[in-house]
Amino acid sequence: MEYILASPLISILFFSVFIPVVDGITKNRTTVFVLTLLGLIITGILAIYTLLIPVETIQALDSSKTITKNMIMFGGFSAYFDILFCLAGILVILASRNYLNREYGEYKEYYSLIVASICGMILIAHSNNLLVLFIGIETMSIPFYILAGFFRTNQKSIEASIKYFLLGAFSTGFLVYGIAMVYGATGSLDISIISSKIQTGQAIEIYLKIGLALLIIGLCFKVAIFPFHQWAPDVYDGSPTVVSAFMSTAGKAAALVGFIIIAKGFLPKNSFNEVSSLLNTNFKLILAILSAITMIIGNITALVQKNVKRMLAYSSVAHAGYLLMGIASNNQDGWSGIIFYSTAYLFMQIGAFIVVSVLERQTENFVTYEEYSGIHKSHPFLAAVMSMFMLSLAGIPPFAGFFGKYYLFVAAVKADLLWLTVIAVIASIISMYFYIGLILQMYFKEPLSKEPESDTGLAKITLVISAAGILFFGIFPQIIVNFTENLFK
Repeated sequence: MEYILASPLISILFFSVFIPVVDGITKNRTTVFVLTLLGLIITGILAIYTLLIPVETIQALDSSKTITKNMIMFGGFSAYFDILFCLAGILVILASRNYLNREYGEYKEYYSLIVASICGMILIAHSNNLLVLFIGIETMSIPFYILAGFFRTNQKSIEASIKYFLLGAFSTGFLVYGIAMVYGATGSLDISIISSKIQTGQAIEIYLKIGLALLIIGLCFKVAIFPFHQWAPDVYDGSPTVVSAFMSTAGKAAALVGFIIIAKGFLPKNSFNEVSSLLNTNFKLILAILSAITMIIGNITALVQKNVKRMLAYSSVAHAGYLLMGIASNNQDGWSGIIFYSTAYLFMQIGAFIVVSVLERQTENFVTYEEYSGIHKSHPFLAAVMSMFMLSLAGIPPFAGFFGKYYLFVAAVKADLLWLTVIAVIASIISMYFYIGLILQMYFKEPLSKEPESDTGLAKITLVISAAGILFFGIFPQIIVNFTENLFK
């Protein structure tokens, strides 16, 4: 049974090694492309199968007799995020082929790097040990540093890669020191044991507080939470647009899973001692404040952007603030809200970046808002789906973004964080200006020049799936919510 439950992780590990080998042997780009898609589809199917295994069956496993020795979690929300990561990879890879060919040539190692990063994401989702969590974060991050600078002859791309690498390495230091302090406080790296020691008052308080603070700082870097968000706009703007789509959705979701694992282990709701209660109260307030500032800063900064890609980057920072509301709430509604919003955000953010990637050229066309003027005439399909993504990001029904925010707001209210919900609503109102502003630019302004219809290629599949996803889950949100109610037990 353990091998069946671990099958998504085993599958992605196999393909992350096998695809580079095939890449090194064959000169056929199509072979690597198809093999990558096949690997992600197989991994996703295995994840769906493990997600359907009853919770009781998983809990009946004796961790002392398993090969992983309780270092790896199975089923539940881990399996759900496995599916999400594979889906993000498939959508981005479908959109990448035409884009890479058109821009700088299709280098085969691109697909190997995408699979390697997904391997790290899945490892994060399954981690029940701080060392495994750290390995997963680094396995995800290192391919990202390379992908950010994948256009090796483009100065902005190289600059994005260097900035991401330096700040990523800096955040790694915080994570390592945090893990070391937690180990000193509890004598264990096993999150289950750490949680038990916190609840029973067996942890050294001062080391534990310092360790948790350092872990939160390190994860805030990965999620792009204020004041550790400065790298995001430059990196997302300079990176290949399809890579920005992947990093800002799947990468953010993976870091949030790490946040969930830390919060559930270190901030238990059932507190049996003063230290545990203080940790829960103090860090809940800290996360709520960070969430509020991130939402406001992200949206206000996006408000003044003239570059569409940078607007989406600052928008991504703001959405990290919304998602952090679920972590700060630290309740069942918060976890369910994160799952729903992560799913909705994946579709709408990937879709928006892919529209930009289809329109842009090496000549830097379709960079500013003005260049999107009147494109509904020359690119009716792209204008229509971009409008859907903007409305969903703004949180307007009947799109999935509305219910994503709604569930997070409800979770915050139930966690006695009404003030945070009020700030989130204000931030959402601010965001409508630049989201709807782009729609007005596309439909109510005269085009600056006559542009030929762009060749969407396989990206059209990604755009159709993304548009259908935000519409379907906007009309039937309870499908995800009802299904995920038991994932965090």
